[in-house]
Amino acid sequence: MEVRRRPAAAGADGPPRPRPAAAVAAAAAADEELVLRPPNLGVVAVAMVAFLAPFSYLAFVHYPLDADLRRSILICGAMSLGGFFVLLRLIPVAARYLLRRGMFGRDINKRGLPLGEIRVPEALGIVVGIVYLVIAILFQHFNFAPDSMWLVEYNAALASVCFMILLGFIDDVLDVPWRVKLLLPTIASLPLLMAYAGGTSISVPKPLASYVGVAVLELGSLYKLFMLLLAVFCTNSINIHAGLNGLEVGQTVVISAAVLIHNVMRIGSSTDLELQQAHAFSIYLVLPFLTTSLALLAFNWYPSSVFVGDTYTYFAGMALAVVGILGHFSETLLLFFLPEVLNFLCSVPQLFGLVPCPRHRLPRFDPQTGLLTGTKDGNLVNIFLRLFGRCSEKSLCIRLLIFQALSCLFCFWLRYMLTGWYK
Repeated sequence: MEVRRRPAAAGADGPPRPRPAAAVAAAAAADEELVLRPPNLGVVAVAMVAFLAPFSYLAFVHYPLDADLRRSILICGAMSLGGFFVLLRLIPVAARYLLRRGMFGRDINKRGLPLGEIRVPEALGIVVGIVYLVIAILFQHFNFAPDSMWLVEYNAALASVCFMILLGFIDDVLDVPWRVKLLLPTIASLPLLMAYAGGTSISVPKPLASYVGVAVLELGSLYKLFMLLLAVFCTNSINIHAGLNGLEVGQTVVISAAVLIHNVMRIGSSTDLELQQAHAFSIYLVLPFLTTSLALLAFNWYPSSVFVGDTYTYFAGMALAVVGILGHFSETLLLFFLPEVLNFLCSVPQLFGLVPCPRHRLPRFDPQTGLLTGTKDGNLVNIFLRLFGRCSEKSLCIRLLIFQALSCLFCFWLRYMLTGWYK
């Protein structure tokens, strides 16, 4: 977790701008100070095998998917993998630029150690978001015809993601108040809401159909309100379930992998063409998101060389929200977000001012032992420490990510058990 330092603003009453020679010297000093550790490719390789291998097996071996769909998935996968390697080169370059502009933080969970005094570049989510958008935009050339009915919603989804990246970066630069943060996803969701032309009805669960009187309930504008609330929740839930090296990116990687597997399972088990297209649409958006996030995880894993910033957490939340909305599996997406839902519910008293809320709801770090101790703050990071005892930051992050993965597995099991009875 970082302590932010705002970039210095150049104003009329401020100190004079440095001369070009001084600026060059300052930049050189920043470059000398910033020595990024090599990316942790071992962790990323394990994650790739654990998450992409099941998806690849289901898509190309287990299910007899259409040849054109497999071709599109291969093209999307190849472009996504290319984005992964591009980011491995771009992240160190972007980190130096951000450090020069004074956008850095210091790791609170290492305070009292030499690692806690290092200036760590933050807001690296901006470069990840840009590469993701480039991949998603270029992919249209290989998959969508100019008159495709999906093209409008696809571009609207990318517009919302782009808007969210911009607003997230503004938050990293200006450090806007918490109440303003709630408005940012609302603004970014407007392109998606205005362009959405899909259905606005929901299937009533079978046990409740006799009480409601209909099997399909038309919600109209209320459905778009639900879409808006889902986008607001996804972006802010990832933003508040944070504070450890690798936690923000790690949880989105796990959720993205679950979304990929869910999509291919739904395509393989359904004969509804429109449903298959909706889930294929979701794959095209989430596959490059997964690979670009893995590249960032290589630098953000413990001990972190870069901080992701609010730019990434907002970008990640919006990207997952749009794939759930346009893929028509928002209920399943919320089940994948089970740890984030629990974290939000536990955080409600502090978030709404019912009990005191510190700026950083982080555990206490003991520099003598290198262990974290839970505080009374109501978030999963501290709750896990209170339940399972003190541990290192890396161990705590791994425990939380295992809980995230188990929650996704529980979602798959629940869907299997309720199939045919619930809907």
